Amino acid sequence: MQGKNIVEQPPQQKTGEPTCLRAVARGFGRRAGRKSKFVETLKFNIMNKGIKTVIYPARDISQTKALFGKLLGVEPYADQPYYVGFKIGDQDIGLVPGNSQAGMTAFYHVDDIKNSLQILMDGGAEIIQDIKNVGGGRLIASARDRDGNIIGLIQN
Repeated sequence: MQGKNIVEQPPQQKTGEPTCLRAVARGFGRRAGRKSKFVETLKFNIMNKGIKTVIYPARDISQTKALFGKLLGVEPYADQPYYVGFKIGDQDIGLVPGNSQAGMTAFYHVDDIKNSLQILMDGGAEIIQDIKNVGGGRLIASARDRDGNIIGLIQN
C-alpha cells in the first residue's frame, strides 16, 4: 500500500538492531549492510541512559549523611562506612568518604562501559578510575576530559 508508514512495516531482516534503528536506517538510505553516521549516533544515544547517579565525597560522612537526609527528605537505602546512598525517583545520590575538594561526579549509565570509556579517551580524556567491578555485576569507571571535568560511567 502506498504511503504506508515505514515503522509499521515488518523488519526485512534480523540485524540485531532495535526495530527503530532498522526503520531509521532504511529511511536514511542504508545500502549493502552499511549504516549511516546518523544511525551510529542514534545507537550510541540509546546505549547511554543519561545521568542517574551523582557521587559526593565527604570528609565527615556521618555529618554529610544527616545533611543530605534532611535535604532530600528520605532515609538512605545503603548506609555503609564506604558508601551512603539515597534514592530519589530513578536518581541515586551517593556519599563516599574522601577529599571534598575533588567535587562531585555525575555518572552516566551506559550499556557498554568499555566502549564508552574508549570514546572518552579518543576525545582526549585521561582515565581516573579504570573499569572496576564494585559488586553485583556493576562496573564503574571515570575519566577527566580536556576541560578538567570528571565524567563517571556505570554499567549494570
